[in-house]
Amino acid sequence: MRRVLESAEMQRALTRISHEIIESNKGAADLILVGIPTRGAYLAHRIAGVISRIEGVDVPVGVLDVTMYRDDLAKHRTLTPKPTEMPNVALDGKTVVLVDDVLYSGRTVRAALDALNDHGRPAVVRLAALVDRGHRELPIRAEFIGKNLPSAKTERIRVRLMETDGVDEVLIGEQEVAD
Repeated sequence: MRRVLESAEMQRALTRISHEIIESNKGAADLILVGIPTRGAYLAHRIAGVISRIEGVDVPVGVLDVTMYRDDLAKHRTLTPKPTEMPNVALDGKTVVLVDDVLYSGRTVRAALDALNDHGRPAVVRLAALVDRGHRELPIRAEFIGKNLPSAKTERIRVRLMETDGVDEVLIGEQEVAD
């Protein structure tokens, strides 16, 4: 696999995404970030930290497991639900930014939108992704993107974060074949 983003580039991308979120929301008022596990949750916390430093306010962050809302559970029977941890703030009327590491087919985001409905009715839902690799199967797009990375369907994008992998980087390479 080859590295397409290293630590400093990832930090710049997250800082840019944070600024874009602030600009589109006209500040941090009524803003809630919701990460999609696993890496989207860590990225949401990082973005919230940047926004908090810029705006001087704490930005609520939630983690939204989408496992039971997926339309491909029959193909991935081994998926284990992770905890959903929503902030103690009503979503109704708020701006929610869903955060994920890689945007691909759009199916995970669709599942996240369904799961989010169980927690309230935000005024608007936006999407932030560290990497947009294309190949959408649903009419979903991210408003905030760290890096557009066109890729072949046979390639795999791997986001590695300090919190889970001990290093910050994005790799691309040929997909590993399962036994």
